[in-house]
Amino acid sequence: MASSTPSSRLCAAMEKTSQWVFSQDIPSDIIVQVGGDTFRLHKFMLVANSGYIRRKVMESERADLGCIDLSDMPGGAEVFEKAAKFCYGMNFEISVHNVAALRCAAEYLQMTEDYGRGNLAERAEEFINQAAVKTLPGAVALLGSCEGSLLPMAEELRIVQRSVDAISLKACNEANNPTRSPTDWWAGELAALAPASLQKILSAMKSRGAAPKSLAAAVVVYAEKSLAELLPLSSGAPASNQSGDARIRQRGLLESLVHVLPPHPDAPLPVGFICCLLRAALFLEASAACRRELEQRASASLDQATVADLLTVSLDYAGQRIVDLDSARRIVASFAEREAGGGVACCSAAVQKVARTVDSFVGEIATDEELSVSKFAGIAGALPKSARRFDDDLYRAVDIYLKAHPGLDEIEREKVCNVMDPLKLSYEARLHASQNKRLPLQIVLHALYYDQLKLRSGTDGEAAAGALGVTLGRDEGLKADVSLIRENEALRSEVAQMKMYVSELQRGGGEGSGVKIGSKKTSFFSSVSRTLGKLNPFKQGSKDTSNIDDGVGVEVTKPRRRRFSIS
Repeated sequence: MASSTPSSRLCAAMEKTSQWVFSQDIPSDIIVQVGGDTFRLHKFMLVANSGYIRRKVMESERADLGCIDLSDMPGGAEVFEKAAKFCYGMNFEISVHNVAALRCAAEYLQMTEDYGRGNLAERAEEFINQAAVKTLPGAVALLGSCEGSLLPMAEELRIVQRSVDAISLKACNEANNPTRSPTDWWAGELAALAPASLQKILSAMKSRGAAPKSLAAAVVVYAEKSLAELLPLSSGAPASNQSGDARIRQRGLLESLVHVLPPHPDAPLPVGFICCLLRAALFLEASAACRRELEQRASASLDQATVADLLTVSLDYAGQRIVDLDSARRIVASFAEREAGGGVACCSAAVQKVARTVDSFVGEIATDEELSVSKFAGIAGALPKSARRFDDDLYRAVDIYLKAHPGLDEIEREKVCNVMDPLKLSYEARLHASQNKRLPLQIVLHALYYDQLKLRSGTDGEAAAGALGVTLGRDEGLKADVSLIRENEALRSEVAQMKMYVSELQRGGGEGSGVKIGSKKTSFFSSVSRTLGKLNPFKQGSKDTSNIDDGVGVEVTKPRRRRFSIS
């Protein structure tokens, strides 16, 4: 194209410079090339203020130096034009947006006090110190103008450091004593900066004693403004027509932001905000390091998370389908590993709170027809079984999953039920489980056997449930429950052997099984109770009933039937 030829660029530059070069009667004797722009100027006007051009002219072997290439000059042709105007005594505007570039250009061209009083370097320094860093928006604009091509010269001239100091001071003052509304307006000003600049400001604010809450507020507001499409204040999906370049830009910004996040103790970010960042990272297919960092931060504050936070990570933006469960599983597993490594009691308040959250979460996702058994069991079993005093909430989630997936075979249903301990169900839950046709036979046997165990110990089932509730906060009662559970665990193998035996009872009514059936018609519950009673696993602390004849009628008070609806 004609517009890109050297002659056309030269004509354009000559036309532009002719508007401010003081005299066209004196022919130009030097050509300055800055990138694609060419300037025809006068040596005597430039060497009077620029030590760099003066040295180039003196070092030239030719009498008249034809051309100087300044393509690597900070700020490019636009800034050089202003520097040239300064040499010609022309007026131009200095602002917070160009003063950093002018200061760097003055350093590059050596337009300092050594080559003229009141030179460009002094004028730029005066504006920076007396105007640019006096206000927070001005200091932010100054720092933003340093990003990119002006580095590292802007750092060497301490323009970056002076900007950071001014911003951190004014931000701390605003955080402690707000002067306008909203009180976090100062954090919104930082959204125009790159993440690397934000990191410098947060470090400076911390050194000035800023509260962790202020640092966290700065990060949250920055992210909400710079990633507004991915972190909406109200739920909604990102624009589906996003271009590839937009996604790449957002991914780079997100990864840079996560990389400069302050350590958790310095700025404990809300776990809901971290989960939103993680959802954005999954949507943008961010790097594995970025996702792992967010998962670790979420796990560190998991005891403050809600079910909605975990759903944020797992569901798509529309909240209609599950897109990721591996991240949620890793978050819960990391929390459990940290608690176990720190020597925290397995039933601490934080662990129990997380267990309730996880149980409610798996109950929410259990209805998804595409949720596999392994995925469900991976989430539900991420916490150790010791994390729960009772498994009622987990049993509810299991029953919801079994109801939503009726096509599971026996082995798959057993794998689902293995995430809970049927011996840690409340009386009402055990009663429901004993009548739940969706459960595997082994789980039903466990529920029946536990009630039988209570009856043989001389304790009514309902009274036992009340006793469990009364003794939750008492050490002696808790120890007794733990001891009882351990004894029941030892009987699991014997209960498993009863599965075939009970099946024969159901099919043949006891014929050929070697069991003497009395004249009275017996229910399935009483048959299993007497059969389990013959096991007599207790050597101490209970009455020995091994010599009781099966034909002798033994009255057992049957627990009152209650409805315990899970669905």
